Amino acid sequence: MSVISISRREELKRLAESAKDKKALYGEDIDLSVFEEPEEKESVDEISKLPPEIQNIAVSSGIDITEKDRAGSFVQLDHSVIYQKIQSAYKGQLEIMSTTDALEKYPELEEYWWKAVRVDQDKYTAYAELHPVHGYFIRVFPGQKVDRAIQACLLLQENAKMQNVHNIVIIEEGASAQLITGCSIAPKVKEGIHIGISEFYVKRGAKLVFTMIHNWAEGFHVRPRTGIIVEDNGVYINNYVLLKPVKSIQSFPTAILEGENSKAVFNSLIYGLKDSVIDIGSRIILRGKNSAGEAISRAIVADRSKIYARGTLIAQNDDSRAHLDCRGILFSDEGMMYAIPELVADKSPKSILSHEAAIGPIAEEEIEYLMTRGLSKEEAVSLITQGFMDVKILGLPKHLEDYIRRMIELTQKESM
Repeated sequence: MSVISISRREELKRLAESAKDKKALYGEDIDLSVFEEPEEKESVDEISKLPPEIQNIAVSSGIDITEKDRAGSFVQLDHSVIYQKIQSAYKGQLEIMSTTDALEKYPELEEYWWKAVRVDQDKYTAYAELHPVHGYFIRVFPGQKVDRAIQACLLLQENAKMQNVHNIVIIEEGASAQLITGCSIAPKVKEGIHIGISEFYVKRGAKLVFTMIHNWAEGFHVRPRTGIIVEDNGVYINNYVLLKPVKSIQSFPTAILEGENSKAVFNSLIYGLKDSVIDIGSRIILRGKNSAGEAISRAIVADRSKIYARGTLIAQNDDSRAHLDCRGILFSDEGMMYAIPELVADKSPKSILSHEAAIGPIAEEEIEYLMTRGLSKEEAVSLITQGFMDVKILGLPKHLEDYIRRMIELTQKESM
């Protein structure tokens, strides 16, 4: 049992109970009662000792099984934390543990618990509070520059089950880190739901690059709920990659730029396949003086997929600026894409907010030009697609950039 004060726990429970049937503002409403709780799994002392099928799905979500290029790792399988480790060279720079253990170890963590995300936001946040089951706690100590990525892997092994986690990440003053999260399922999983609450706190002068790679299934639902608070001179960069079919996903993370000179950037690469319903966006609230934000979205609609690309910029300080850039390509007559930009100047008449959005097919003249250079039509389309889904916007290490580029190429071949 966590050591959150009794009064605080009772208040959170009361708020969650009031919202347990509250539909989300966006996305399909999911009946949570049809999903079962998974059984506990045994831990391992090395990632390489995980069952081969689990290793394979972890790798497919950007996880480095060897840990050679990682500062630390966290793996949760269904509801069980089965692995957590910090490489010896990075001990004293960061800590990794389950949020359950962190709440026991640090009573003061209560001040971060449901601060960046409202517990009564909807039925999914309410469920996570009423049925708490781990998640990762990652903290980088003040002034530490962690030069290798930290990785967290959230996996589901059983069919028709639910995984709900609550993650807390704190980058202390003057520190910097890169966190890669891979979320995926075993091959036998055809349906289920993942509820992921994530709260990020980027302190004064700190920086976090967070990359999430999702790899789900055609009958799987995903409901992340994410909040970020950035202090003075802090930088938060969020990269999201989805290249596999999913039944539905609805995510709308909010970054609150509280501090002076604070900055948030959201980048997303989305490939809609089969009957996927993908509702992805981001909200940036600019409160600090000279705060800045940017959201870049690249989406491809294939088959019968639907993509809702949302973006909201809210300026609450005259000395703030932000930009939205949303572009989509339609490969299918049966697919659909909505680009929904929203700009709000809230008592900030001197703030600068802008957006550009474009949806359409690949230009025939581009294909014809490449064909005159000796490429087949399929090769030309593939090359244009790779250029459109520009991995370089993510700012990742080369080995991970190359991995995502290969995944895009494979997805393109499978969808042709």
